Parts: sequence; C-alpha cells; structure tokens
Amino acid sequence: MCSGSCAKCLGITLIPLAILCILCNILLFFPGGVPADSSAHITEEVFYFGGIIGSGVLMIFPALVFLGLKNNDCCGCCGNESCGKRFAMFSSIIFAGVGLLGAGYSIIVSSVAINHGPKCETSLGNFSYPFREGNYLSNKDMWGMCKGPANIIPWHLTLFCLLLIMNLVQVALCAFQVVNGLIGTICGDCCGCCGGDGA
Repeated sequence: MCSGSCAKCLGITLIPLAILCILCNILLFFPGGVPADSSAHITEEVFYFGGIIGSGVLMIFPALVFLGLKNNDCCGCCGNESCGKRFAMFSSIIFAGVGLLGAGYSIIVSSVAINHGPKCETSLGNFSYPFREGNYLSNKDMWGMCKGPANIIPWHLTLFCLLLIMNLVQVALCAFQVVNGLIGTICGDCCGCCGGDGA
C-alpha cells in the first residue's frame, strides 16, 4: 500500500475517534447523566479537558494532514520529482508527534481520574473524593460511600475508560504514522508521484 494511501486511512479513523473523545468529555460535565447543581460538584479531572483538547482538537490537526497526503501533489521541487512527496511525509511525522502528545495527555488525565474516582456526595452531605484513600475498583462495597448523584460511579468509570481505550488506539495509529512517514520520507511514495498512477 502507498504511504500516502495508508496515511489517509489513518486520518479517516482518527477523525471519528477525536469526535467521540470530545463527546465523552462533554458528557462528563453531567455527573450520572444529569446537569450538575454546581461546577464544584464535577470531578476535577473533567476540567483538564483531556478528551476535548488532548485527544480531540489536537488530534483533528494530524488527522486532516493525514487525509491530505494521498492527494498531495508537490512533485518536481528542486528538480526532483519525489522530493515534494517526501517533504509531505516528513511533515506528517511532526503532526503525528502532536497527536501523540495530545493522546498521551488525555491518557494521563483519564488514568488519574479512574484512580481517584468521582467527586460525589458523601454521607456527610458534602461533595468530596471518598475513594482517594482506598481501592474502590477492587472493592465494590466501597461504592456505597457515594450517596449521589445516582449512578455516578458507573458513569465516571465508563466514560473515562472509553476515553482511555480510544486514546490508546490514537497513540497506536499516530505511532504507526511516524513509522509510515519515515518510510515515505526515505523511500518516497511507492505509487510514484507523477507517473500517472501517483498518490
């Protein structure tokens, strides 16, 4: 497969993943699926915008660059037919790095949020993080410490776990494009650029 065609496939995959990450982060602003009475009742990690900025907006840029590589026609620069395509593939490595940073940031935020647990109402009537002192993931009996909002723990875990999984997929795709970009930079696009069957 041509390196440009491969990059286009990666771009097509990354765009829906970025949109889903943004959606997950937005849904986290509604603890348990209902509007929060106050922003102070929302888990702190939600405001780090891991899904909106990290694996969302910062992932859109590489995805668009990858999509454009297949139709990139910069041949003939410097008297070399393939140098334009090689430069485009090299630039895709830089944008893949941006994607890796964004997804990596979101992975850190999601992991911390899953480890800390949600901010919820306790038996004392205040909103706090009751699970920071114990492993609520392996001890479901601890879930009773959260009195509200309803279903806040499954909501919190499901959305942050979805974010984490999608972030890992994004990291794998961007890492693959780094390798693909290196091959395209060194070898050029295997389809050729100006020979009538170019990428």
